[in-house]
Amino acid sequence: MTHNVLPDPSTPFGERAINRLNSELVIWLTTVGKDGTPQPNPVWFLLDNDSLLIYNRPDANRLNHIKDRPQVALNLDGNGQGGDIIVVTGTASLVDDVPPCSELPAYLAKYSDNMTRVAGSPENFSKAYPVAMRIAIGKVRGH
Repeated sequence: MTHNVLPDPSTPFGERAINRLNSELVIWLTTVGKDGTPQPNPVWFLLDNDSLLIYNRPDANRLNHIKDRPQVALNLDGNGQGGDIIVVTGTASLVDDVPPCSELPAYLAKYSDNMTRVAGSPENFSKAYPVAMRIAIGKVRGH
């Protein structure tokens, strides 16, 4: 897999950032509301080459936010002492070129148990969260 915008995986930061983007279950997605207020929300995500894939409920306010203001920021929780910081910035768009999350093997591998816990089954989760959003990663920073 080629990561053109991700940090160099041969560096300590790059290795840690890519490992965390592949393994963490929750990332904080910050969109901007109509009044200019940042709106952070925890979301499930999948690193997919140089982008992040997020499935949403159709009534999620973030879908309206990104239509007019597609620039977003995402961050992983730190270590509680100001370290292990990973921040991603990019451009969000709604996409229809991906299968439902219950039919995406990588998403199922990461979230199947949680999908069942939340909605009774991956298929039910997929019906509740049918709107796919792709975030084209522009930059990854942290320490």
